[in-house]
Amino acid sequence: MAHQALEDWVQEVTQITTPDSIHWCDGSESEINTLYELMVSDGTLTKLDDHKHPDSYLARSDINDVARVEGRTFICFAQKEDAGPTNNWMEPTEMHAVIDPLFEECMQGRVMYVIPYLMGPAGSAMSKVGIEITDSPYVVANMRIMTRMGQIALDELGEDGEFVKGLHSTGQLDPDQRYISHFPDENLIMSFSSNYGGNALLGKKCFALRLASVLGKREGWMAEHMLILGITSPEGKKSHICAAFPSACGKTNLAMLVPPQEFLDAGWKVETVGDDIAWLKFGPDGRLYAINPEYGFFGVAPGTSMETNPNALLSCRANTLFTNVALCPDNTVWWEGLTEAPPDSAIDWKGNPWTPESGDKAAHPNSRFTAPAGQCPSISDDFENPAGVPIDAIIFGGRRSTTTPLVYESYNWQHGTYLGATMTSEKTAAAAGKVGELRHDPMAMLPFCGYHMADYWQHWLDMGERGGDNMPRVFHVNWFRKDSEGKFVWPGFGDNMHVLKWIVERCDGKGQVNETPIGYLPDPATMQIDELGLDPNDVKVLFSVDAEEWQEEVEAQTDYFQMFGEKLPEGIRAELDALKSRL
Repeated sequence: MAHQALEDWVQEVTQITTPDSIHWCDGSESEINTLYELMVSDGTLTKLDDHKHPDSYLARSDINDVARVEGRTFICFAQKEDAGPTNNWMEPTEMHAVIDPLFEECMQGRVMYVIPYLMGPAGSAMSKVGIEITDSPYVVANMRIMTRMGQIALDELGEDGEFVKGLHSTGQLDPDQRYISHFPDENLIMSFSSNYGGNALLGKKCFALRLASVLGKREGWMAEHMLILGITSPEGKKSHICAAFPSACGKTNLAMLVPPQEFLDAGWKVETVGDDIAWLKFGPDGRLYAINPEYGFFGVAPGTSMETNPNALLSCRANTLFTNVALCPDNTVWWEGLTEAPPDSAIDWKGNPWTPESGDKAAHPNSRFTAPAGQCPSISDDFENPAGVPIDAIIFGGRRSTTTPLVYESYNWQHGTYLGATMTSEKTAAAAGKVGELRHDPMAMLPFCGYHMADYWQHWLDMGERGGDNMPRVFHVNWFRKDSEGKFVWPGFGDNMHVLKWIVERCDGKGQVNETPIGYLPDPATMQIDELGLDPNDVKVLFSVDAEEWQEEVEAQTDYFQMFGEKLPEGIRAELDALKSRL
């Protein structure tokens, strides 16, 4: 039996968009091969070398369509108050009046693809179904990698299950007609005039974070911009960690961390459950369990190499869609940071001839690879576990050259929520604004929280009340502390394992700490960092808490909280006052 509400919606969209034909995607090999052949023949894709990049392709997006567009992304509640001060808001009726006419007859001459997709493992009570209707075969190909697509989703949906609606069209790629609009009360996403990543793959940020965060608040769970990591100790005890970092703060590298040889020799093991998004719900034992709702990685290519992140590079060795990277003469791909020496020549991300003397980047700074998560060498056996994995710790972290120590632990869940709410990171060259300028990015959810940020913090506090002593411990890290000469003092990458080991020990009730005004800091002597050969002064910098710097931090936090007015949760106010008092 068909799902009548789904059939009715597809019929309604068909009448509005008037496509030449309709194709229901089944996710099969024959289907994707046909689509790849179509896109190669019309120039959308370039097939890569079969030996070096089996079953892989390169796509180039329009030069005005290369990233998420926060300024054109809207949350459409009936009341502006529900969207809050950190989101763009438009009243639903008003937004429909703007965006609905854009879809009229927009698929004439095109195929309309209906994509059923499942977010999360099959058979999991934590998973949800989405349906994306699109006129982009490129979107279909990406969604096939990023989600569990096709019959598996329809089976999960059944005859009367709920689903999130997503309607997308590339339009004419006119930036002035670009809208990524979310209607939480309609379980609906509408995206027009973009064919890039998170703007067009509606299961990713649109569903899995913006709408899911609203659903999580209503239904008593959490949708978070977090990696999920499994760590097994030499004694065989397995722990799981979720971690939230803003962009350019080492999230993917941590998700796929390769421990230093001495840790491997001692019997430590690190596994990847997810690199970007976590859905967390209470299990029967009262603990928080997490699933990765996605099925693939949508990774940033530049900077990814066998030195910085071998597991990420090996993940995209085959069956991968590359977007906006450079094409070498032998039909292989390249990007800045992939190899020490650049190729002698290439076709750049815009499709123009390129040499190292060109002066421009060969690959766009936001160029991507879409790769199956199952190809990651460190992928966990629990990746498809319907029950999810129990979370022992949550880590927040930003890019701070001063003030914030290498790692510290919150006093409790409320204090940990405060650490997430006050998370800041220095802007990099890739972000708009002045390099080094601080950007507040609470829980790394600033662009992705689908409702009022203060209500989101209250939801965190409410979850803590509900979970009590079963809640994960909360930590804050900073891999980016610098010395007086502006040099990084922590080696990072695999050596972050020293910090993870201490965090796991703390979750087990072990690990020596020093109590400070900002939280519990480790005793450096117990962290086995002597072998790193750090200068004693650098170690002092990494674990220092300067009261004057933190008083300035508190003033900045106080100013920041003013935008939330009376909505600021009492628990957050209490933590701010307590920090002032301790300092």
